[in-house]
Amino acid sequence: MYKLMLFLVLSMVLIVNAALVQAQGDGVIISLLDRNGAEVSGIMDGNNVQLRVKLPSAAQAAVDVAFILESHTEPVATCSLPVGSSSCTSSVFATTGWFWDAQGASHAQRVIHAIVGGKEAPSALNIDIHPRPVVMVHGFLSSWVTWKPYLGPDGYLASIGLQGFAVGDGQAPGVLNTGSPSNPAGRTNSIKENAEILGQYISAVQKQTGAEKVDLLVHSMGGMISRFYIDRVMQNDTVAQVIFLGSPMSGSACTYPLASLGFLLPASLEILPDYMIHIFNQQIIHRHGIPFYMVAGTLLIDPLTSPCASAPSDTVVAFGSATSIALDGIQELPMFHGDLTTNKQVFDNDVRHLLQSPPGSFAPRQDLVAPSENTLSEQFSRAYTGHLKPGETAQVTINIDPNVSLANFSLYDSSRSLEIEVRGASGNVIVLDTQKNGVLKIEDPATMLYLGYGFKQPKPGKWVVTLKTTGVTPPAGADYSIIARFTGGMAMTASSSVTIPSQGQVVVIQARLQSNGSSPKVESATAQVRKPDGTQESLNLTANGDGYTVDYKPDQTGLYSAEVMLAGQGTDGFGFDRAVFIAFEVQPNTAEVEPVRVTVMLALAGLCLVAIIILALMLIARRRKKQRAG
Repeated sequence: MYKLMLFLVLSMVLIVNAALVQAQGDGVIISLLDRNGAEVSGIMDGNNVQLRVKLPSAAQAAVDVAFILESHTEPVATCSLPVGSSSCTSSVFATTGWFWDAQGASHAQRVIHAIVGGKEAPSALNIDIHPRPVVMVHGFLSSWVTWKPYLGPDGYLASIGLQGFAVGDGQAPGVLNTGSPSNPAGRTNSIKENAEILGQYISAVQKQTGAEKVDLLVHSMGGMISRFYIDRVMQNDTVAQVIFLGSPMSGSACTYPLASLGFLLPASLEILPDYMIHIFNQQIIHRHGIPFYMVAGTLLIDPLTSPCASAPSDTVVAFGSATSIALDGIQELPMFHGDLTTNKQVFDNDVRHLLQSPPGSFAPRQDLVAPSENTLSEQFSRAYTGHLKPGETAQVTINIDPNVSLANFSLYDSSRSLEIEVRGASGNVIVLDTQKNGVLKIEDPATMLYLGYGFKQPKPGKWVVTLKTTGVTPPAGADYSIIARFTGGMAMTASSSVTIPSQGQVVVIQARLQSNGSSPKVESATAQVRKPDGTQESLNLTANGDGYTVDYKPDQTGLYSAEVMLAGQGTDGFGFDRAVFIAFEVQPNTAEVEPVRVTVMLALAGLCLVAIIILALMLIARRRKKQRAG
């Protein structure tokens, strides 16, 4: 009997609701509200909004309301009308992707329907929608100019109705400093400093356009700047998605020559694989649900042709580095690193469809998991550096030990004017051949690499590279750094005991040589430490068990690098030369900061007490004066 009565009651409620909705007809009013509850007629794609429904009369029973975006079946928002109420408002939600449909077609207007009590209300709401803007972030040794093909009325973005902003272009305040090819000895901003500038630029774009969210399209080091912004600087949910173009998520070894010269600090150190893997990626893991997409260049497939980055690569960023973090989509194409921002094919085939992502593409993503540490780094010689004045030459001797199956050489030349002559271990001059040696010459001054070449199955022994100035070498001369990358042969690892020490804390720099069972004689074990202010300090490592160590106490805060080098002779009589670049970031000593903080607080408290006493004395004097006057 109880069940029957319950059934009858529920049936009557449904009948009443159905009758109520039927009776309301066109009297149902749907309204669009901004995140603060103000009624609006249009939005920018991605803005946070609310939806409200109003009935012509109070509900006689509780009614559920669902709001449906045209062409979609799942509600974008819901609310519930309690008994006796004539309206209800949804919670705040994002409209990301509303400007686009699943086929990539744009929609300047959208229609919202309301399902009230299970039936669609005859009335609907028409909403004007504008596309969200795209903010572009350039990379290392670059500027906003790299994005020129995307900007302006004839740019790539305008072709699909989007407005583009490139940090540094003057459309909004803010200029990044990631280094200038014309001033390699100049300092750069840190990733953190550039991320703060990016935040200011985005805020200005939001105020200018009314957009609450932007898409980020970023190249190379701009990817690290954007990740830092999202993790540490972003205050609100301001980014809809990030599209990375060739960003070295685990760093690029092509920065070793620059780091060895002390050029473009601290940016050149922040691109070091050791920094990215052991410091940056261990901390910058929060992405606040934002989708990450990668477009990676794989121009160089043959390891012979990729001098300083593991193949496949875009010449300076290895595909493995670009894809070393969790991504929501990876696209690869045979493209040079510097062309990723300019090539129309990249936009048409790899970027455009992501900018046109429809609703449903922006479900929250999980935070990143810090990549596991590399157990064995790539193998390099030490970096041989110097400066040549016009008319001068220099000789660099690099040992290649037995069992090296491939030796790649890469040269950084600040003037891009030097010529080289290579003598193999036999003493004969080798004429470099494009096919045989994978010769790669890059004239673009914004690229770290100037010249690369390699040798398969090189003869062990001393290889001599002669560097010569030419008639186009500038009067100021040329700074150079040359380094070799080895596949096979000796293997060296190096690390620091702590990657984020406090100032004054002892850092143990350690190195170890693996030599396939033989016992090579290490004749030199050193570390060239570069401090945050650019000065250097040479350290000698001593034998400790099966490795070599040295204790180092940093006296400055900031980012340090150390080129740890082991050189000597193998049991076969051939020399060897290995080096590993490591990084550690020194923080202020909290034990020293705290007493200063306490001292400042006590001083402020003392000043407040003195002010109170003076004020009290003034009040007493004033009262006595009044009494005498009375």
